[in-house]
Amino acid sequence: MLKEKRFEIILENLKKKKEVTFEELAVKLGVSDDTVRRDIEHLHKNGLLSKVRGGAIPRAKNPLTFQDRQKHLKKEKDVIALKSQQLIQDGMTVFMDGGTTICAVAAYFPTDIRLRVISNNYTLISILAAYKNVELIVAGGNYDRDLQIFSGLATCTGVAGFTADLYLMGTCGVDQQFGISSTFQHDADVKRAMKKNTRRTIVLANDQSLRRVDAFKVCGIQEIDVLITNLNSDHEELEAFRNLDIEII
Repeated sequence: MLKEKRFEIILENLKKKKEVTFEELAVKLGVSDDTVRRDIEHLHKNGLLSKVRGGAIPRAKNPLTFQDRQKHLKKEKDVIALKSQQLIQDGMTVFMDGGTTICAVAAYFPTDIRLRVISNNYTLISILAAYKNVELIVAGGNYDRDLQIFSGLATCTGVAGFTADLYLMGTCGVDQQFGISSTFQHDADVKRAMKKNTRRTIVLANDQSLRRVDAFKVCGIQEIDVLITNLNSDHEELEAFRNLDIEII
């Protein structure tokens, strides 16, 4: 069977069932599991589906509103948030950008932690208000109601006035070849400004962001220092990132 025909059958089955496994596709197509895995990988890289453990699902649409994203992948965000705590120490100055994963990280801070946080994340204001030893500096600018972030020239200029010990970066796309990318240009601009002014960049990414490439590039993969995901650090999904001189947690 031609490869293109296999692709067509895989996508037709996915439309009907909303989830397919390597094993069932191998039987249906009359090919090996390895062939199906390669087909799924190709379709995943071309944005036609999302590869998951054991198979594939329809490509997840990026939830556009903050309220939608709060409910999306909550368990995975909590795992990432807990893993992040080991890197955050008293007395640090920390950049924290937009997104619900960033909010989850803040919600797990020890109650007595002492930090200076510079952020463009509107929702982070109410979360960090409960921490009396956290100095919060809001990098204001143009307000995006859907993403709950500030952005634009004023935000980037405000960020440039600080040097951070850590940058906790929420991400849309993380790919070993194309690096870190964002769905929105104004979000990517702020990320680049924070990246430029930090000593260490920590990328927070759920497994659905891995090997995903969005339109606006933030930086190369080797320009980051640490990648934190909801997966175990020895998971096969992270194999492509192992020899890139970045720490995987």
